[in-house]
Amino acid sequence: MNTRRAAAIALARGVADAIGEDPPVDVALCPPNVYLSDVAEVVAGTPVGLGAQNLYAADDGAFTGEVNAGMLTDVGCRYVILGHSERRALMGETDAQVNDKLGSALAGNLIPIVCVGETLEDREAGNTEQVVGTQIRGSLAGLDEVRAAGIVVAYEPVWAIGTGKTATPDQAEEVHAFIRGLLGELFTSDVAAQIRIQYGGSVKPGNAKELMGQPNIDGALVGGASLKADDFIGIVQAS
Repeated sequence: MNTRRAAAIALARGVADAIGEDPPVDVALCPPNVYLSDVAEVVAGTPVGLGAQNLYAADDGAFTGEVNAGMLTDVGCRYVILGHSERRALMGETDAQVNDKLGSALAGNLIPIVCVGETLEDREAGNTEQVVGTQIRGSLAGLDEVRAAGIVVAYEPVWAIGTGKTATPDQAEEVHAFIRGLLGELFTSDVAAQIRIQYGGSVKPGNAKELMGQPNIDGALVGGASLKADDFIGIVQAS
């Protein structure tokens, strides 16, 4: 809820123009639902993908105010973010609900970006792996190896979102390596190697290169820095 229509269009145009026709990494924008169609028009015919910030698990029905996978693909979405820490904390989303949404997203041919991460209290208590592991097991429950290979996992330490604090590259890599290992246990090592694991938590142009240079960090789920085209492009170029 940090932008309006004109700003969303301008941001999308700035990103699409700056990355050119053959960017070195995959790039996607996830605007608020009310601006998805506007941004879709801007990025049509460019390498920039379109994603939504959430979906509802049902295929249809009387769920006033909700948006499902079919609606998102209708307006050109390829990606959807699921289980973002703000939705878990503020809207009370559970791992089971994220899991339901995951199934709906995959059935609707969307690439889900499944978010996991610990609070500052969890980290200080030494519970990072326990919390993140529980979230992954619950959110990905019932997923087979074929479908698992196509998902994205985003590690977003809650204590580093919107706070200006960033996990050090070593801290981030440690958790990413744990996630990769757990995915290998849940599926296979080959599948785990195919799953992209993004880092999200105050990623900026100045720290992106070092973060993205870690062995198990495959990309970034960008928050505040994505609101300015120059900052976002700086992260893309650093990746």
